[in-house]
Amino acid sequence: MITTDLTPGSPCWLDLGAPDVRAAAAFYGSVLGWDYESMGGGGGEGEGGDMEGGMFQKDGKTVAGLGKLSEEGARSAWMIYYRVTDADATTQAVEGAGGTVRVPPRDLGEWGRMAQYTDPSGGQFAVWQPGKNAGFELADVPGSLSWTELYTSDAAAAKEFYGAVFGWQFSDTEMPGGGGTYTLITPAGLPEERMQGGLMQVREEDLALAGGQAYWHPVFAVADCDAAVAAVTGNGGSVQMGPVDAEGVGRLAVCLDRSDADFVVLTPSTPS
Repeated sequence: MITTDLTPGSPCWLDLGAPDVRAAAAFYGSVLGWDYESMGGGGGEGEGGDMEGGMFQKDGKTVAGLGKLSEEGARSAWMIYYRVTDADATTQAVEGAGGTVRVPPRDLGEWGRMAQYTDPSGGQFAVWQPGKNAGFELADVPGSLSWTELYTSDAAAAKEFYGAVFGWQFSDTEMPGGGGTYTLITPAGLPEERMQGGLMQVREEDLALAGGQAYWHPVFAVADCDAAVAAVTGNGGSVQMGPVDAEGVGRLAVCLDRSDADFVVLTPSTPS
């Protein structure tokens, strides 16, 4: 499970680059019950903010960031950040393991130090070395991040790369119905109860959303998967898969927002 006990190698932040910040703020407000606070004077819609970037909040706690998509040719997507103690050392590990640096380590004032990378199969991710800001303030409850997931055409290479960079622990499990192998991810030195995500090997043609490259996406917990899906489609988004019941996991759907950024909504199974 993802928690706000943000240990090294665990997800600690995520943000969305969107071509239309106002529309994205409204979409996720409807789907996940998020409030949006603009960094441009604190105003949201109708409050005088510049709407070029800000924070999503749930029940008064910060859960994610939102910014204007400015990279030419880039697709709108969620970027997941993993906590590290030394962003410069992580950068060396990324390059040593065959990854590339998209954004070199840089300080964001007193808040912390960040960097962004691409893994050898094209999957983009980021790291956060905390200063005053540790990361998100809510996790694993409805309206917050509950899991992270990588789709890749080479699971073995992904395990080798991320193991070298973060020291992650991996365990393989067979999916029901002959659906292939799913690899569970746990931060270094933590018990399996702290599993934070998974990776799955898929065909290159199944990676069309990212032009055939690997990609990460977030899984958001929701109280009612079907209601969340109705909100997605009712606010201009679409559904790639589901809602479906996954044994031992819950009811889930793979969705796209209005700008085709992908995410999953999940109502976890109730323990028997």
